[in-house]
Amino acid sequence: MDKRTFLKNLMGASLATTPFFREIRKLSDHYACQSEAEFAQNEDFWAKIRQDYLLKPEYINLENGYYCMLPQPTLERYLERIREVNYHASYYMRTVQWENKAKSAEALAKLAHCKSDELIITRNTTESLDTIIQGFPWKRGDEAVMANQDYGAMLNMFKQVQSRQGIVLKAIDIPMNPSRDEVIVDAYRKAITPKTRLLMVCHMVNITGHILPIRKICEMAHSMGVEVMVDGAHAFAHLDFNIKELNCDYYGTSLHKWLSVPLGAGFLYIKKEHIDKTWPLIAEGKTQPGEIRKLNHTGTHPVATDLTIMDAIEYHNMIGIERKEARLRYLQNYWVDKVRGIENVVLNTPTDKSRSCAIANVGIKGMKPSEMARSLMNDHNIWTVAIDGVGVHGCRITPNLYTTTEELDRFVETIKEMV
Repeated sequence: MDKRTFLKNLMGASLATTPFFREIRKLSDHYACQSEAEFAQNEDFWAKIRQDYLLKPEYINLENGYYCMLPQPTLERYLERIREVNYHASYYMRTVQWENKAKSAEALAKLAHCKSDELIITRNTTESLDTIIQGFPWKRGDEAVMANQDYGAMLNMFKQVQSRQGIVLKAIDIPMNPSRDEVIVDAYRKAITPKTRLLMVCHMVNITGHILPIRKICEMAHSMGVEVMVDGAHAFAHLDFNIKELNCDYYGTSLHKWLSVPLGAGFLYIKKEHIDKTWPLIAEGKTQPGEIRKLNHTGTHPVATDLTIMDAIEYHNMIGIERKEARLRYLQNYWVDKVRGIENVVLNTPTDKSRSCAIANVGIKGMKPSEMARSLMNDHNIWTVAIDGVGVHGCRITPNLYTTTEELDRFVETIKEMV
């Protein structure tokens, strides 16, 4: 069998040919006249999507922010990929693994609206952004700006670089309820000095769900000669956006979250002019100038995951990012609107509904977040995660496309009972 035939056979038939996809397409066509807001509340459609997930009956899962489970068609295709790779073994690894990974990277670049020679597949957001933090051409005394609400893994890498290379770290607090975008932009601007080289900012803050005005922050930073690295762990395949239009220099995300790729996949976008100056996390052999492959030495890794990225993209596109974002925002607002204003309930997410989507955070005065999360699970069979730090004290609540309004009603009644 020649390599081209082998590659074609391994890729398999499109998920679009399956009966389930045909049913979803038929249902989508039936409701095509509905606006995104109307479609977000179309329980017939979303009930059909729910059928595609194997859900545990023992509890309601409202902690999808960490890891979004795979729908069954993607999961079955993933298992097929594993079997195929195992069947061909070293023959696969020595012949087509890199072609397949390149195809997946091209598909991701298309979804992200960037060039394929500016994007690499990594294992997760941490690997993506730590590649930039440790690989940046720092000089002693250089400054980096970030927020106290940023993800701990990246903050830890900044601290390591501070210890090794003598850079200076400046952390701000992100305003919880800004009256306008400029309030957030100004908070970052005030931390920048002539020595600032890199600014890290979350596209969506993981503990509160706060969506930050990335393009405006990038324009401000660039006007002051500062490069911007964006943590997009919770934003990609969750929000409808274009990486090129964000105008950032670096963007890292995890694909096991809202794209529902198997664990172990993420990507790093880096503007082409920054590639040559960035040191790789793991050394690569000699490459051509501007070749992003120099940053993508991974060693032997679970290559079936690379293949399944394309299946996950197909499933994602079947629903459509506009409909997906609208549904996720609707679900969050559905329960938040019901608990807002209740005495002793604290919402740690912006009041402005355009500044958040699926993720929100709620606390109860006088109750530790750990106690709240424990009671929700042990007493009420509702799975969440406790957040307790940097001014945020509550449980992060993250529904998914399969979540029903009935489940959210149960959560709301539980909050009222706990209060």
